[in-house]
Amino acid sequence: MYFTDRGIEELEKRRGEEEISFAELAELLRTFTDLNPDFEVPVERLATWLARLDDEDEDD
Repeated sequence: MYFTDRGIEELEKRRGEEEISFAELAELLRTFTDLNPDFEVPVERLATWLARLDDEDEDD
């Protein structure tokens, strides 16, 4: 288990029933990055990965 799994499990436990749009998620990521600029690169990588999920299917 990775250390981040704990945070992901907590997120799922506390917010797993909620639904938000990608626009809302993007705003939360912007806020998080503004408050935690040291995490700019990982947040950018996560956002890019999420944005390109469908691209992986096109390679098949």
